[in-house]
Amino acid sequence: MADVSPEWPYSWIERPLVPAPSRRPHSVHPGLLVEAALGSLLALALSCVVFLWTPAGQWLDGLLLPRAERGGGYEQQGDLVGPAKTVLALFGSPVVLAVLLGSVLLVGLARRRLVAGVVGIGMVLGAVAVAGVAKTVLPRPEFQIESSTTHNSFPSGHVTAATALLLAFMLVLPGWARRWLAVPGALGVSVVASATMIAGWHRFSDTLGGVLLAVSLFCLAAAALAHLGGEAHPALDVDPGTALWPDPYGAVRVDRSEVFHANRRSTVRAVPPADGDLHGRSDKWTALRGLVEAALVLVVLVCALLLVAPWLSASVERGPLVAIVTATALAVLAVGSVVFLVRSAEFAVPVTRRNHTDGARHGTVRTARDPRVDAGRPTW
Repeated sequence: MADVSPEWPYSWIERPLVPAPSRRPHSVHPGLLVEAALGSLLALALSCVVFLWTPAGQWLDGLLLPRAERGGGYEQQGDLVGPAKTVLALFGSPVVLAVLLGSVLLVGLARRRLVAGVVGIGMVLGAVAVAGVAKTVLPRPEFQIESSTTHNSFPSGHVTAATALLLAFMLVLPGWARRWLAVPGALGVSVVASATMIAGWHRFSDTLGGVLLAVSLFCLAAAALAHLGGEAHPALDVDPGTALWPDPYGAVRVDRSEVFHANRRSTVRAVPPADGDLHGRSDKWTALRGLVEAALVLVVLVCALLLVAPWLSASVERGPLVAIVTATALAVLAVGSVVFLVRSAEFAVPVTRRNHTDGARHGTVRTARDPRVDAGRPTW
């Protein structure tokens, strides 16, 4: 199907209608990420208020993890104390942390996401610094709770670092890799959180605060990268199910289901498509793929629960067991939510400024304008 404007004074080759995509597969709105960051910060503040500054919160912390204070006499009794301390010693090693941070930077370099890699490393270091300052500054009042103390360990630095490292990889990995790393990465965060509770280093609220702090900083970092990289494309803000008719002296290109308007001064107008079901089939396939991936995730989680739950129940008391299971569920939920928000974002921030019509690799094409329109251009 093609369209030719009768108002255009020059003869030119008819150009086909280009269907507009029903979704933007490589875009994420920075405002949505800022809202997610504010929501995470609000949840972090509520956790701090409830678990630190109310008698009921301190009592619940003590019920989930009796005598949960850092020190040799406060660790949980059982066979898991030794493995828990081994995990914490390994993850707390400067060499291991340096290797993980270097891996984030290397992946960013390999995918031409150097700025995202640097921002990810800064996010991890900043999260650890904020957690350390918070543990020093925040008070923990005395409410005469038998299983509580005035020693503040909110939020957990180990859990903050583990969550921030996982999310730093989300800034440099492609969308398909993020989805497959989310669940095993969240389980790794859960292992670190469980180890801190079993070893008596942190309470349940500390692990929750560490996850929320890392998620908040990740959303802010992702919003900044999305803004710098121009993830939102307001020039293409057309309704799904329409088609784009290009200006003969502008340029519209279709690349991997994306439409890029290469000349902001060109005129693009939307017209009804010839086949309204074009995007319906694509959306159904996307939904089906999402359901299959979700089903696989559920199968993996159920199998892991069936394998680990009997072993944990025999080695850990009921309170710590509930805390470990709850922390695992919340870590998976938090990581899965932010990965869903940035599921298709590229976070490609150019190191040097480029013209928006320079280079097809960056989603644009060069445009060639006809000199006959320099003296005056019709307006449609």
